[in-house]
Amino acid sequence: MKENIIPHSYQISVDDRKKLNQHNSFLLWFTGLSGSGKSTIANVVEQELHKKGVKTYTLDGDNIRKGINKDLTFAPEDRTENIRRISEISALMVDAGIVVLAAFVSPYKKDRISIKNVVKDVNFVEIYINTSVEECERRDVKGLYKKARAGEIKNMTGISSPYEEPDNPAIEIKTEERTVEDAVAEIMQYIAPKLKQNNE
Repeated sequence: MKENIIPHSYQISVDDRKKLNQHNSFLLWFTGLSGSGKSTIANVVEQELHKKGVKTYTLDGDNIRKGINKDLTFAPEDRTENIRRISEISALMVDAGIVVLAAFVSPYKKDRISIKNVVKDVNFVEIYINTSVEECERRDVKGLYKKARAGEIKNMTGISSPYEEPDNPAIEIKTEERTVEDAVAEIMQYIAPKLKQNNE
């Protein structure tokens, strides 16, 4: 069947879409433990980008796990498939000229490397929201750690499943030492040059 898939040559390119939007497109990938602050920081970054007229979209567990990935569990192989699908969606959105913000635990290094390969290195900004499991458990925003400790949730990252820290993220935010405002300012400063088009 694969040999019968022949891509159509469309006339509007990603460069055309970027020119229309007046900014570059790329993926901001927020990784870290559940409760680390990924979604909170991504949300404020998106608000700042919106103020600047940048076209954005945020992907997170709620809009992915309830829709396109609702058939997946949290077993290791399904986590990998979850990230694979998200990376393909992100690549399409980057091609559409959008700045994509993705907030996912994404605990395995190999999966995050795979994302980079799919969207291309130049389009991938890995942001490690570094928060200790003790602090995440103290916050326990969604009550997941309590359920994990009670044995109600299996494969809980940081409790019964490992989290593999990024080796060399573009940005590392230690939330126990930084405010959300500080984190957002650092991210905005980092991506400012990436947003600009070559002809500016």
